[in-house]
Amino acid sequence: MELQLIQQKIHEIRGQKVMLDYDLAEMYGTETKRLKEAVRRNISRFPTDFMFELTMEELKSLRTQIASLNNPSRGKHIKYRPFAFTEQGVAMLSSVLNSELAIEVNIGIMRAFVAIRRYALTYTELSQRLTELEIRSEDFEKALTLLLQERKDEKDWEKRERIGFKRP
Repeated sequence: MELQLIQQKIHEIRGQKVMLDYDLAEMYGTETKRLKEAVRRNISRFPTDFMFELTMEELKSLRTQIASLNNPSRGKHIKYRPFAFTEQGVAMLSSVLNSELAIEVNIGIMRAFVAIRRYALTYTELSQRLTELEIRSEDFEKALTLLLQERKDEKDWEKRERIGFKRP
């Protein structure tokens, strides 16, 4: 699968990067119902930091963001709340769904998560460097203002009217 397509299916919910069960089922070439059945049969492999079920509020919010139900094969209304799988949960899915396609798709998904993590680290580093530059530029601006003020004071001193004896 193409890395960009996978990255588009990664959402941030509850402060975590997750993939939804119906997107994963589509990528694995299976029905969402079958994927959920496999997960429920092996629920001990999916603690809450690997997988969680969306609340109705999260589902409504997500639907407004991605318009997820425009697919005619799914219908217009969700009957069951989707599962959200973290990176570790997706990795665990490969042991539950043991097929060649599942393994291939999982490798692509892991690469997508790694690419997002790299981007986030780069963004954090750039943000820190910008903050440092802003602090330096403030210090530089203060020093420059002080120097310009001293220069202005020197010019004012030279233009002063002399007192005392004046030559014609």
